[in-house]
Amino acid sequence: MKYKYILFDLDGTVSESAEGIKYSLGKTLEKFGYSGVDLSDYTKYIGPPLKDTLLNLCGFPEELCDDGYEAYKNFYSDKGRLMNKPYDGIPEVLTQLRQRGYKLAVCTSKLEQTAKIVVDELGLARYFDKICGSNRDSTRKDKKDLIPYAAECLGGTLEESVMLGDTWYDAKGAFLCGVDFVACSYGYGDNELMKKYNPVAWASSPWELLDIF
Repeated sequence: MKYKYILFDLDGTVSESAEGIKYSLGKTLEKFGYSGVDLSDYTKYIGPPLKDTLLNLCGFPEELCDDGYEAYKNFYSDKGRLMNKPYDGIPEVLTQLRQRGYKLAVCTSKLEQTAKIVVDELGLARYFDKICGSNRDSTRKDKKDLIPYAAECLGGTLEESVMLGDTWYDAKGAFLCGVDFVACSYGYGDNELMKKYNPVAWASSPWELLDIF
């Protein structure tokens, strides 16, 4: 295949993280008196940038989003991130992809420093050439901005890169960048929404990535 650089979304693609994200968001809502928000549907808040979730799903006013963002980070750092675990097969798949000559990056809307901590705690840091995430000032939080950044960090080009993810946010970001997208249907996203962006392949488990690449 034409790819040399593989960009991995983190939550729902590399790690099973729903429990920790749900816990952290729930504690944030409770802190600010928004505890009535329904968090049963992961597709609504795993994938988009956190501030978008606070605004659109949780009903936070714009002026409260920064405080909510900081509260979530504290809850996530304290306990939520410790609930993460790699999907079955991910370490083996990453090992084989590296052996096949691919350069690998995490490409996530999480804060870059938080993503580095999470990937390290998952025991996966040695498999990735770069861990790429958003800035503390909330810039570079959308996949359309993160994908070019990750490709550049790997020393590659968009033409030789492919994005892997489990949500339409990943799919749309790849589309806007002109990058091929592989849909990871084993994650938390809505498959019908991802279909709209014409993924070049689908993986129903991490192991299927070895067939695709």
